[in-house]
Amino acid sequence: MDLDCFGSMALIRYLYPDYKLVQSHLVHPAARNLFNLYRYRFNFINAKDLKGQTIENIVIVDTRSKNRVKEYFEYIENVTGQIIVYDHHPGDENDIEGAVINTGEYGANVTFIGLELMKQGIRVEPEDATIALTGIYSDTGNFQHENITNEDFKVASYLIENNASIKLVKKLQESLIDKQQVSLFHEILNRLTHKNINGHTMVLSYLEMDSQIGGLAAVIEKIFDVERSEAIFCVFHFRDTGNSLIIARTKHDDIKLNKILKTFGGGGHERAASALIKDQSGMMVFANLEEHLKMSIAPAIVAEDIMVSSVEVIKENMTLLEASMFLENINHTGAPVLTQKGEIIGLLTLRDIMKGRKNNQMNSTIKGYMSTNLVTATKDVTITQIEELLFQNNIGHLPIVRGKSLLGIITRTDYLKYMSKTKDI
Repeated sequence: MDLDCFGSMALIRYLYPDYKLVQSHLVHPAARNLFNLYRYRFNFINAKDLKGQTIENIVIVDTRSKNRVKEYFEYIENVTGQIIVYDHHPGDENDIEGAVINTGEYGANVTFIGLELMKQGIRVEPEDATIALTGIYSDTGNFQHENITNEDFKVASYLIENNASIKLVKKLQESLIDKQQVSLFHEILNRLTHKNINGHTMVLSYLEMDSQIGGLAAVIEKIFDVERSEAIFCVFHFRDTGNSLIIARTKHDDIKLNKILKTFGGGGHERAASALIKDQSGMMVFANLEEHLKMSIAPAIVAEDIMVSSVEVIKENMTLLEASMFLENINHTGAPVLTQKGEIIGLLTLRDIMKGRKNNQMNSTIKGYMSTNLVTATKDVTITQIEELLFQNNIGHLPIVRGKSLLGIITRTDYLKYMSKTKDI
């Protein structure tokens, strides 16, 4: 039960007021603060309390996978009515027999239920609004994940109108709550290995511990927040049991963690998953994981995939006036400069031309004003490397070359267009 799950449960009972909330024995470390503060408000019953009962109807929130709710069905002997699911994970397995699936692709599952409350004109109490808003903030990465939708904002606004406390939302998201977690955070941070796997920037870590402690997932999530990478995979080996635990997080839509860790008997979400491997060497698990990543992760987008191959170019013998008129005609802010042999020797921008205009030198050739200290890239550089080149060098044009031959160009506009249509972050 993570923060989005608790938020969903806080709202679902407004739609099904005569139902009982059933608590899982698994509570996400990041949700423990909220659980401890509000457990009596939820008034949960335990899964064991279902044994021997005739269940009329069941409502499941935040998952459609039978494996994730199997702890409940172990005690349910008879269901006379419907099983209704409210879930925002369309990519998960839909294997709950006979279930009626209500689905929508929103950043948070809370949003799905909140929209129905708004439709019916139902108001919620401030405590439940706060719990629900915490779930939205958590599953959307404080409204920074690319899975965010317009509806997430609408429901968040609705919850604030119902007096949700932003101050409490912030407090309830604090995940590192004890000294042991903080100490482990720093230890893992110093052991991280940065890898380039199929063009993707990955962070991997291996740590042996005497025994498992609570809150490991919260520590990894906090490390992932501060590390600039597309995914993090951490392997913990526990000496007392001989078991190993893989915890993984990602922000990248093409890196589906639940599918990757399924090979290791694990599961979870596309962006957050884990796997427990029993009776294997921890180092062997770590090595197998790295090899599996190389085989299972698709190659990253590279310059060749997004560059413009048909490039408008400026000839080296043009005057500033001719170059200015040329750029105006093609509606570009700059262009590569090529020799008569077709070799790239510089880049001329409107800013360079402005310098010549101020000096009343518009009839001069461009050679004295073009930039010759070129920043270029090859066609196989990844989108992450392209970002670094554009941002660190403060440039708006990145020629893609092979030796001195111009293959294409990526402009700031090309990059923004790609990022606005893609789901990667």
